[in-house]
Amino acid sequence: MSSIVVTGEALSLSDWRAVARGAPIELADSALTAVAATAATVAQIVRRGNAVYGINTGFGRLANIRIDTHDLATLQRNLVLSHAAGVGDPTPLPTVRLMMALKLANLARGASGVRPDVLKLLAAMLARDVIPLVPSQGSVGASGDLAPLAHMAAAMIGVGDVYHQGERMPAAAALARAGLAPVTLGPKEGLALLNGTQFSTAHALLALLAIERVFQGALISGALATDAARGSDTPFDPRIHALRGHRGQIEVAAALRALMTGSEIRASHLTGDTRIQDPYSVRCQPQVMGAALDLMRHVAATLITEANGVSDNPLVIADTGDVLSGGNFHAEPVALAADILALAICEIGSLSERRIALLMDPALSGLPAFLTPEPGINSGLMIAQVTAAALVSENKQQAHPASVDSVPTSANQEDHVSMAAHGARRLARMVENAANIIGIELIAAAQGCDFHAPLKSSPRLERVRELIRASIPRLANDRYLAPDIATATGLVSSGALLASAGADDLPDLEGATT
Repeated sequence: MSSIVVTGEALSLSDWRAVARGAPIELADSALTAVAATAATVAQIVRRGNAVYGINTGFGRLANIRIDTHDLATLQRNLVLSHAAGVGDPTPLPTVRLMMALKLANLARGASGVRPDVLKLLAAMLARDVIPLVPSQGSVGASGDLAPLAHMAAAMIGVGDVYHQGERMPAAAALARAGLAPVTLGPKEGLALLNGTQFSTAHALLALLAIERVFQGALISGALATDAARGSDTPFDPRIHALRGHRGQIEVAAALRALMTGSEIRASHLTGDTRIQDPYSVRCQPQVMGAALDLMRHVAATLITEANGVSDNPLVIADTGDVLSGGNFHAEPVALAADILALAICEIGSLSERRIALLMDPALSGLPAFLTPEPGINSGLMIAQVTAAALVSENKQQAHPASVDSVPTSANQEDHVSMAAHGARRLARMVENAANIIGIELIAAAQGCDFHAPLKSSPRLERVRELIRASIPRLANDRYLAPDIATATGLVSSGALLASAGADDLPDLEGATT
């Protein structure tokens, strides 16, 4: 996998996707010129002796306390140690890696006043697999993700625990084993490492990339379920969607048409079908999934801007020598993006569950009850639909907005906070729930299509059925279902489902459709 190089310029969504999926990240020497210039500006301020927040003052409510020059290194160390107050389970290592990469890109913009050595250590830790143990709870999303980032910074000064090559150990020992030395933080450097939204952004960005794959899987399962229910593809006619004009809706309708093209099942009831209109979960797929897609793309734009932006405070402007105090650490953009994404995730799963329920009901689908050849002695997929309903309900509860909450902190100096961190953290579980729902729909839709034999679905959807049947046999009599669901969900999450159906023309976050 090719390395992604941090130069101080913006990285694309494709770049960040590669980093999230494990691509190495490197720091370009060219990025260090601007970094060194702001570090020199900080050094000049220290020599002059002017009181400047974050450099020679206390923090938060203590900003009015002046710190003597000989105590500035202690000030930064104490800041890191006092703020490393997180609790809860360790943050998953892929999330911490992405957080570190985001912080590296943030500092490389050259507006934080840190020395190049700080960036070099962070890049080296990533390269040599020294990943800090970061407790998952403790951030309110302003002033940035203080506690989580403090645990990252603590590891850089040789304090706390890290994972090195998968083994948990003290940070100092891991740095030594990796051939690295802890850094002694200079003026402004501890604050620069702690201020920022990288913990929240990493969680939200990983969830966004994960739900992109689940979303595309839901288009496939939705098309297959439409055939299983002998639903109509007329609602996907491009003329309908052009008249409304929403881009996502137009693209989803096109994808569903393409997935169903050539279906013998659809051709079998083009004429003489007494049903006039399908239920909304089939007929309104373009409208619902298209709206979700539009929201996901809005979230992507917000998170990529955030990933490439500077969320430190204060900011050091080397050209003029100014140090500007502001509020870029406030994670409201991430909080609102996470809340929007939660709604989209919830709706993707909700619509899928309704199609599962439709297939279970003979009155709506015309299929045997609960998709078993012998209802009564067999319960078929009855409880699989119950599981899907439980996951939908759980996601609905999780979709309550986090951004509307605020608890003042730091003696009311920080009197409005974003709550972005837990708003973003919940997304991974929601994506997992949605993936399980789509997995259950795939099982149900494949089973439903079995009853239409010898008629086949479209060539693309038949490849999907072959993939499913390669590891999940047709349900003739009741059996232990949990492994089947886990297998089907794995097909969604791994990308195998997309590979079988062909994903080149499925809409994605970047709008790259053919």
